[in-house]
Amino acid sequence: MRQGWRWFGPNAPVTLDEVRQVGATDVVSALHEEPIGAVWTREAVEARREMIETTAPGRVPLAWSVVESIPIPDAVKRTGGAARHEIEAWIASLENVGRAGIKIVCYNFMPVVDWCRTELDHVIDTGATAMRFDFDTFAAFELFILQRPAAQKDYTLPEQARAKAAFEAMGEGDIADLTRNIVSALPGSTTEPMTIPGFRDKLDQYRDVDAARLRRHLVEFLEAVTPAAESVGVKLTLHPDDPPRPLFGLPRVASTGEDYAALFDAVPSPANGMCFCTGSLGVRTDNDLPAIARRFASRIHFAHLRNTRREADPRTFHESAHLDGDTDMVAVLRELVAEDRRRESGETIVFRSDHGHRMLDDLNKVVTPGYPAAGRMRGLAELRGVLHALGHPPEAPCASA
Repeated sequence: MRQGWRWFGPNAPVTLDEVRQVGATDVVSALHEEPIGAVWTREAVEARREMIETTAPGRVPLAWSVVESIPIPDAVKRTGGAARHEIEAWIASLENVGRAGIKIVCYNFMPVVDWCRTELDHVIDTGATAMRFDFDTFAAFELFILQRPAAQKDYTLPEQARAKAAFEAMGEGDIADLTRNIVSALPGSTTEPMTIPGFRDKLDQYRDVDAARLRRHLVEFLEAVTPAAESVGVKLTLHPDDPPRPLFGLPRVASTGEDYAALFDAVPSPANGMCFCTGSLGVRTDNDLPAIARRFASRIHFAHLRNTRREADPRTFHESAHLDGDTDMVAVLRELVAEDRRRESGETIVFRSDHGHRMLDDLNKVVTPGYPAAGRMRGLAELRGVLHALGHPPEAPCASA
């Protein structure tokens, strides 16, 4: 297995030398500056690869091995194969990535909103901060700030009462922060920042898209793009929904093992794979993560390893330390190790310590929400320790000549 690290580009708070210092060998990145739907040119991809992989003597070399993500335009999610122009542009980007030697592409198919949190700096008992999704706060946003039509039918009367109390306790700054967290697109998001009116309009465009239709659109997209992925040797890895349940009355189609089974049955191409995200899938009590890893082992080419802790209301959760949440990370890694050992050289699983607590000196710095250096370094060190204990240590960094 290879140790990855998400890097947001040359303006990110974490530098490439710091990536080396945490022990990672592989970079997970994207052309984040490109607008959604724009074609990534071969020249732009290769320039970013050169930036990552050009190594000064005595420095540990890095490889850009995973693209996360090439955003899928909204029209594809709403209309599927009818969005031919958008799909062709996505294929062009995919082909340029593959021809530049980057062989894993992560993507998601979440409509309107990408990953969603209500708090970015929830203070935990150590004094560090974690990202959190609070169900009552989310309901307050949907019912009283967004004021989504028909939202009330999705909440019981007691839930509506708790949401109202949560809303009435908010000041103007709290409302602004919550709105920004949900509407303005979190780091790495593959959806556009929106205003509240724009958000309502976008939701209205999905009024006829149910789960069956959204899944069909995803299948049509995969049927169009997997031949191109095969031709350039790229593995596509679908990231789970985060959280893995419907939001804003919108369907989600990558939340359970059965969701993935349906997609692999519909599009059996070997290029159709999975990003195994323990943090996303682990939020649901009915997802058995070691069993899912075992079931789809051959489809897992990329793994996000993080942990969450469900609270008294299991729909509320916060991001825990990597070995201290609801997911048995050791059991998950045991399954990934078994699969990694079965593979030919060069087809090893790339993993990254996903998210992390804001802690130590990062509490005094400007950091990318969810992606501080110290918390992710702690997570990567813990995961590396488990892999050593399982007798399958990840590939170690080695300085260039």
